[in-house]
Amino acid sequence: MEYILKTEGLTKIYSKIKVVDNVDMQINKGDIYGFVGKNGAGKTTFIRMVLGLARISGGSISMFDGENLKKARRKTGSLVESPAFYPNMTAKENIRIFCRMIGEDEKQADSILEKVGLSDTGKKKAGNFSLGMKQRLGIGLALVGDPEFLILDEPINGLDPTGIAEVRKLILSLKNEQGKTILISSHLISELEKIATRYGIIAKGKIVEEISAQELEEKCGNRLSMKTSDPEKAVDTIKALLNTEKVEKGENGLIYISEKTDDIGRITNELFKNNITVQAVSSADNTIESYFIERMEGK
Repeated sequence: MEYILKTEGLTKIYSKIKVVDNVDMQINKGDIYGFVGKNGAGKTTFIRMVLGLARISGGSISMFDGENLKKARRKTGSLVESPAFYPNMTAKENIRIFCRMIGEDEKQADSILEKVGLSDTGKKKAGNFSLGMKQRLGIGLALVGDPEFLILDEPINGLDPTGIAEVRKLILSLKNEQGKTILISSHLISELEKIATRYGIIAKGKIVEEISAQELEEKCGNRLSMKTSDPEKAVDTIKALLNTEKVEKGENGLIYISEKTDDIGRITNELFKNNITVQAVSSADNTIESYFIERMEGK
């Protein structure tokens, strides 16, 4: 499969601290790659190295199946941290001036504004846009030159539900209708779940897991989480009842049941018979979030 980005042992050291630590990552053509980690985990530093905005301390970066890196970066558009634009200019003026700055045709401004849903903003100054509109303008600037690969660093951070929905719809259309490959970093797991095809989970500068959306669904889609008064005894009791090994102990008194079962009552009754109190039962949505949180914490 054609890869768009591959890093091997990529490392960044600041003041003797490994902010990015020996990261191996591969993003394939057509992916929406969810780059997941807590604030400060190393996501933005990694992105800045990929874009050539920060020197690497070790390792290598390869793009577009080994194409010349300088040339490959010209086929990459990015929105890093917060969008940079001229607040006293309109959306169209901002895109046109950016086209001039990087030697692209200004005539593409109208089509870009249509793609990002800002074609009706007219003479309204960008400084007066809502936060969601500003983020879409930032993505519009990243689309100048029609790049094949987009890198979006926390594009939904701080947005209200309407703004998040707008940006999510835009990202999906860029992938499905424009054929873009997208790396999107975020710590908002519930939103990435709705769009990502693959994930890379980073904790303390290290990639702790790469997993496809399908693999994640197989691991968590049938899972239940339960909080009990005696998790160790509960694990043994449920394993015996369901004749399965797909029961594991998590953090904070939680246990996870990966065996598909529609008979929660039978499980809780068996636990009650064994003097184990069931304090809470949660479905797959919460267990997927728990799965990510545990790995973001390096567990």
